[in-house]
Amino acid sequence: MQDFDWSFPYRSQKMPLLAANAVSTSQPLAAQAGLQMLQQGGNAIDAAIATAIALTVVEPVMNGIGGDLFAQVWHEGRLYGLNASGRSPAAWTPEHFAGYQTMPKVGWDTVTVPGAVSGWKALSDRFGKLPFERLFAPAIGYARDGFLVSPQIARQWAAQLPVLIEQPGFREAFTIDGRAPRAGEVWRFPDQARTLADIAATGGRSFYQGALAERIAEHAAKTGGSITKADLAAQQVGWVAPISQSFRGHELHELPPNGQGIAALIALGIVERFDIEAMGRDSADFYHLGIEAMKLAFADLHAHVADPAHMLVPPAALLGPAYLASRADLIQMDRASVPMAGVPKPGGTVYLAAADAAGSMVSFIQSNYRGFGSGVVVPGTGIGLHNRGESFSLQPGHANRVAPGKQPMHTIIPGFVTRGGEPLMAFGVMGGSMQAQGHLQMMLRLASFHQNPQAMSDAPRFRVENGPVVHVEAHMPTAVVQELIARGHDVQVAPPDSLEFGSAQLIHRIEGGYVAASDSRRDGQAVGF
Repeated sequence: MQDFDWSFPYRSQKMPLLAANAVSTSQPLAAQAGLQMLQQGGNAIDAAIATAIALTVVEPVMNGIGGDLFAQVWHEGRLYGLNASGRSPAAWTPEHFAGYQTMPKVGWDTVTVPGAVSGWKALSDRFGKLPFERLFAPAIGYARDGFLVSPQIARQWAAQLPVLIEQPGFREAFTIDGRAPRAGEVWRFPDQARTLADIAATGGRSFYQGALAERIAEHAAKTGGSITKADLAAQQVGWVAPISQSFRGHELHELPPNGQGIAALIALGIVERFDIEAMGRDSADFYHLGIEAMKLAFADLHAHVADPAHMLVPPAALLGPAYLASRADLIQMDRASVPMAGVPKPGGTVYLAAADAAGSMVSFIQSNYRGFGSGVVVPGTGIGLHNRGESFSLQPGHANRVAPGKQPMHTIIPGFVTRGGEPLMAFGVMGGSMQAQGHLQMMLRLASFHQNPQAMSDAPRFRVENGPVVHVEAHMPTAVVQELIARGHDVQVAPPDSLEFGSAQLIHRIEGGYVAASDSRRDGQAVGF
């Protein structure tokens, strides 16, 4: 076999796909799984589910069977929202975490009930055209027969091993003699193939009430976990009404809390009060305003957003015009700020998009949270369990404080844009805290500067952390970086191969079809016909 140098020293450029039917995601084999469903007479929803299932096999470094999902679906003239995130185990009282200073990042004490399987079935039942079992065929084939691991995925796999390899079941499931698969090496996972076949045949019941549920609960009981069969059996999806924010004649729709989508809406509502067009695309003012708006939005997100049943501030209050105007007044264009959360007066991974010729569009995201997730893998099943519980707070009185049967604040968010009440774009920017700020940056480029989806994706991004640091991509103009530093931003320029700025997938409706774009920062591909 050719011993390639798997480095990529030259920046490449992708071009968008124009087609009547389209699928765009971060791994080409998964995108083609969705395309197969469209070619077999399925719709965009069938394509999205098949793509998502395939992603658990071919991109395990970012998601898995044991994760959560959220989706927005435009179907027959209406936008629907699905929250398929799970809840904490019944044993997760604050006292259970008494020995921790902060929520753990790996292991059983990060594992909430996985919701992805319930989401696949709910979407199929409500909107799908093809039989549920058929949607699993490509993924089962990849798991049983194997696929060639890409350089990007091999790199991410190897990077996660030192943290996860000692977690229960991880070494046996996701390593080859204790190492990650190499670029160009075939990875087979027959255990995962059998598990997917079981889920397909039982419509997901095995995962929550049958043989797979028993294996998950048994593994937890033997190795220090809290999840029980009763916790799994209680899983239910939530059909929710999306929330939105207007901007320059467009409406950005996000799912309501417990997700972080409201942060994108807050930031967009703040920017709405400025003449960003006069500042100029990609100027220092353009980035400064986006950074400052996002810092304010994140301050509110981390202070207020939680399981909606436990929020002390209603989402509508965080999106009220007077409140957004008051937050906008805090921005000074000549200097960086240290924002605090506001107090409104009484009164908010892997990603894929799919669209079909009949007009249905899907914005879909699922995740194990941090890469492989908790590191806990159920023996003999290929079920890697997420670490979504890390997002809970241990702070007494906080709306997001850990408690039994509670949904944590969630980072994964699917975005959707309408204009004049008609569907315009399904999009997302996967990657932890990058997601809400990625949505903001895509919207500014779309609505203020009318960039095409591939250009929107390719443009330099910023990433704001919870602290004062602002990370920017290596291809951001040097003059802009220097001006941001002069205004007081603690700017860190990332290396050219950084994977910390998310992965955008976008499908934009045009007359006669769609323009679909896939991020050049990942392996992704937009496919269609």
